[in-house]
Amino acid sequence: MKDSDSGNMQSRKFAVGQNIILKQSALHRAPPDTFEIVRLLPFERGSPQYRIKSLRDGHERVVTESDIA
Repeated sequence: MKDSDSGNMQSRKFAVGQNIILKQSALHRAPPDTFEIVRLLPFERGSPQYRIKSLRDGHERVVTESDIA
């Protein structure tokens, strides 16, 4: 089921293919890196999730919208 088909009226700030930078935090202490959004994931506790890939080394991870600068 697609996010738009779920009846969830919440919206997303970011789209697949968009380049983003993660916010610095206690959990994200790595040097700033640019990531590409590769997939939209389901909302978790009301927050959109994204699968992102580092443009520097290709490493992928899952983040919530609040993790994105």
